Amino acid sequence: MIGQFINFVIRPPRADYNPDQYLWEKDFTLAGRAYKRQDLELTNARGHTLRCSHYLPSPFPEDTPLPCVIYCHGNSGCRADANEAAVILLPSNITVFALDFSGSGLSDGDYVSLGWHERDDLKVVVSYLRSNKQISCIGLWGRSMGAVTSLLYGAEDPSIAGMVLDSAFANLFDLMMELVDVYKIRLPKFTVKMAVQYMRWVIQKKAKFDIMDLNCLKVAPKTFIPALFGHASEDKFIQPCHADLIFNSYAGDKNMIKFDGDHNSSRPQFYYDSVSIFFFNVLHPPQTSASSNKLERYYDLGDLKVSAGMDESLLYEIITGLRSACTDAASSSVRPSIPTTKSVSELLSEVAPLANIVDSMASENAGLCSDEPSNLQGKPNGQSECCSYTSSNRESWGRCSSLGSSDEESPAECRTVDNSHEMTLKASATPLGSIQQKSPVPTKEEKKKKKKKKALTVPKKLKGEKFEKLEAFSKRLRHCILRRVNHHRHRSS
Repeated sequence: MIGQFINFVIRPPRADYNPDQYLWEKDFTLAGRAYKRQDLELTNARGHTLRCSHYLPSPFPEDTPLPCVIYCHGNSGCRADANEAAVILLPSNITVFALDFSGSGLSDGDYVSLGWHERDDLKVVVSYLRSNKQISCIGLWGRSMGAVTSLLYGAEDPSIAGMVLDSAFANLFDLMMELVDVYKIRLPKFTVKMAVQYMRWVIQKKAKFDIMDLNCLKVAPKTFIPALFGHASEDKFIQPCHADLIFNSYAGDKNMIKFDGDHNSSRPQFYYDSVSIFFFNVLHPPQTSASSNKLERYYDLGDLKVSAGMDESLLYEIITGLRSACTDAASSSVRPSIPTTKSVSELLSEVAPLANIVDSMASENAGLCSDEPSNLQGKPNGQSECCSYTSSNRESWGRCSSLGSSDEESPAECRTVDNSHEMTLKASATPLGSIQQKSPVPTKEEKKKKKKKKALTVPKKLKGEKFEKLEAFSKRLRHCILRRVNHHRHRSS
């Protein structure tokens, strides 16, 4: 039993994988944009070679440095765990760096240290990125052992822009004592403490670190980096009280998100959305080409821009449905096809004439009422196509696991989201043109221009029901996005 606990700490199951099979391709497309995976090797202070991958836009924008988030995996994980981080962050112009810590994955080293030596590995990566003129500021995203690693390093480097800390433990000694109860090891407390002291001596001899030094409560009060904490409410391996203790003693700007699931379960979509918004706010990535003024008037998203981590599949469906309603190509009850090679910004540019159509009709049909379009999303309640626009399907290795247990998931597969966090389109929407306004009497020239415009772009049948659908679609787009933002703010408060 003692040997099993020692292996749990310093030699958990090691991920042995083929990078070409389990990582993103060397060249891939995500949300209509091209990216590349740049593999490299770094050497840490102990002489171990670290296998790393950097996900970048292809081609890289000239004279525009981009921020980078370093993903830190768990004790039995590897850099393949960063696949989902790439899906979430790359569309926001944030590059992603992933590595196998020493003793993990394909990197050198025989043992892991649950954050102690991994902190030095992270220092090597940060130094490398800081020497790269293409990288601006740096953020950290750690899970379990990776979250502890980020905390330990962040206490030494206040220049880190922000950290996401998922399932960190407060201190290793308390965690080991708790696991004795979880696994129902029926021994007297003094016997367990003697066993832990023996384990401490063996681990110090083999892995060259003291388990008593792994205490995040010592570094949290002197760390001022903005941090987003996350923890599963049913986590039996690292209990939620660990996150509460660190959060309460943390000195910097902080926020906490609790969600359903256990230590190794996949995280819900609203958590990933919160992570995306957090990094967007602290890293300030450069913006892509914005839509026109008319589009911004009709697709007014408040202070949330297209690249701020919103659910792009939802935008695809609403915008595609708007276009199909105008062209009468398909019924509203049929699920619109979602293009896989165009970004949301491009789609918005394509539907720019629709805004003009609605504008020209609003003056004539200002008094029309809105009907509820049926089945806008065209999919069952509770499901969200969070990654349906990706070009690859890759499995992600198990997270930090309890004595080797892990679960596999595919970052590019559609995830089922809990109904309590689901965004629905069934909320009532008031058309933008429902405000009664009297337009001035048009002149003869204006009438001729209007007739010519209608002959080119607007079929006569569009005045009634389809006009109502156009306005309802545009209003719902704003309503749903702002509802998602308010939902995150409510969850964060």
